[in-house]
Amino acid sequence: MSNKKFVDFIGDFIRQHNLMNVDGCYLVALSGGADSVALLTVLLELGYKIEAVHCNFHLRGEESNRDEQFCKTLCAKKNVPLHLAHFDTKEYARLHKISIEMAARDLRYHYFNQLCRDMKAQGVCVAHHADDQVETVLLNLIRGTGIDGLVGMQPKNSSIIRPLLCVNRLQILNYLSSEGQDYVTDSTNLVDDVQRNVLRLDIIPQLEKVNSAFKRNILRMTDNMQEVRTAVNIQLESVAKQARACFDEVDSKIIYQLHPLLAYPSPLVLFHYILSPYGFNRSQLKEMVTHAVAFQHASVETGLWKNDKYVAIISKTQLEVVARQVFDMPFEPLLMPEPGLYRRDDLACRIKEFDGELKVVRSASMITINADKVVFPMVLRRVKAGDKFIPYGMKGHKLVGDYLKDAHVDFVARKHQLILTDGKDQIIWLVGHRIDDRYKIEKEGTPRVLTVEIINSNHQDS
Repeated sequence: MSNKKFVDFIGDFIRQHNLMNVDGCYLVALSGGADSVALLTVLLELGYKIEAVHCNFHLRGEESNRDEQFCKTLCAKKNVPLHLAHFDTKEYARLHKISIEMAARDLRYHYFNQLCRDMKAQGVCVAHHADDQVETVLLNLIRGTGIDGLVGMQPKNSSIIRPLLCVNRLQILNYLSSEGQDYVTDSTNLVDDVQRNVLRLDIIPQLEKVNSAFKRNILRMTDNMQEVRTAVNIQLESVAKQARACFDEVDSKIIYQLHPLLAYPSPLVLFHYILSPYGFNRSQLKEMVTHAVAFQHASVETGLWKNDKYVAIISKTQLEVVARQVFDMPFEPLLMPEPGLYRRDDLACRIKEFDGELKVVRSASMITINADKVVFPMVLRRVKAGDKFIPYGMKGHKLVGDYLKDAHVDFVARKHQLILTDGKDQIIWLVGHRIDDRYKIEKEGTPRVLTVEIINSNHQDS
């Protein structure tokens, strides 16, 4: 392949996958190695507006400084702005209890994303090529994978752009040689002491002895699996959309009806599609499906699964996902010793007293009750196990939990349910639902009346 064909081939790949536009500004991750140097050179030749970024992880002593100096010299020669970042990678790995490789990756991509936002750049171009794709798919197979792992790296993933996925390492080296463009070599790439290097130096060469077209066949498989994934995801999204009962961005909550999820030919695949973006692993997903199926045939406890950011809840009819910070959000009881306006954060409660007749009000945010039956202080608090009341219009006591379940209130809303009690810790109001029958205003007589109103943070005092 001639240099012009090489550059044009990459340009066609960029346009085919809509990776970049001529009016945008892009960052290029520049290590100084052959791949990133070729990427920088090709994008300049194609006319894209780029700026380079180099990360010095200080892991290879003088060699790290050599790479940095090479990048400075190269960018000065090509008149490309260069952004430099220095990291104490070993200390970061120690503090976060992760491997050096993972620490370098975290630091690199965090810096790329931050710089991209600060510059209002359209993306970060990285130099992954076709051989990297083969290694990635093999690593995924070794670790255990599904369709996503067999597809491998995407040409574009959020802000990360991979224009060189259409060419291999040999083609890159031939291009640089023909251009007379030098580069640096990372000595650690020549040592088979990490998984990717073992594949590159030992395993892939052996597989090519079995079939010289091995790499080409792997790349063809990734293209085929991409088509399969697209078709499957369209179907999965259709089922998920039908099952989606609630999506609340404010409370970071989403609810699915279980029946259509379990009716799908492979519920585990559907659960993976819905929940893997929230960080739940395959072991958790298998437990969820087993629990959900058991719920359909027997009375079992509500199931909870947590990770660092989200909580998944399975009840008899629903799958609910909520942000961990919302699920765990505490609520300190609000003590109200007399009528007045009481505020805390984004919640307020106003209690007013009236003598004489007042129209009875019962809404989700306001009630009127018989003041003669109330013993102060009132307390606004979360519901707790064993709380019971006499729902308005009924005679006997009912557990608040049972009442909310019968009203089909979802698990998280039940957990966060507020109740208003009086000085005897007797429930006056299940907020948003019903008052206790003992505090109703009788038709006979004109007792003193209290109005209680829950108002939000945007409410203006009248």
